[in-house]
Amino acid sequence: MACNNCSSAGGVPKGCQSNGSCGTGCNKLPVFDWLSNMELPSTEKPFDWVEVRFKNGRKEFYHNANELTLQVGDAVATEAHSGHDIGNVSIVGELVKLQMNKKKFHFDKEEKPEKVYRKASEKDLEAWADARNKEQDTMIQSRVAAERMGLKMKISDVEYQGDGSKATFFYTAEERVDFRLLIRELAQMFSVRVDMRQIGARQEAQR
Repeated sequence: MACNNCSSAGGVPKGCQSNGSCGTGCNKLPVFDWLSNMELPSTEKPFDWVEVRFKNGRKEFYHNANELTLQVGDAVATEAHSGHDIGNVSIVGELVKLQMNKKKFHFDKEEKPEKVYRKASEKDLEAWADARNKEQDTMIQSRVAAERMGLKMKISDVEYQGDGSKATFFYTAEERVDFRLLIRELAQMFSVRVDMRQIGARQEAQR
């Protein structure tokens, strides 16, 4: 169910939690930009980093190296280890610095900072929507594969990268699991690069 801040963009359905084009993240505790009405000195450039929100409230900082005009809620293509991801801008301007300090992120020490490539195009958004639509079925099939191999783990969520080239499988387990064979099978089944990420019970409940 969508809130008033959610909208349809480029074929992406309405919805919160980055399921669609959402400007705030709704109940994910959006950060109020109380610095938005403050003007910078004419000689000072706007801070060239932004915070981007992804599925389930995951947030990352990116360098706006191309000096794009970005606003909160804009869908953007961001740099990934391979290919690109898609998310929504959650904070811009001086407030980003405060969030960085809070999270002890030292942007001036980043040798190769990940960048915002561009505002998401219609093609980007369509690929993103296609990837998101696969997640539920991928999770179900991966659970079946893990059970068939006798692995004592529960795959609780799947997140596709925005370009569909990578899938992160979030799982819980009470003991160490050797899932090397599972990774190979999942990579073949879904034709993606596979990342397995263990989470705790609290994180599972939040997903």
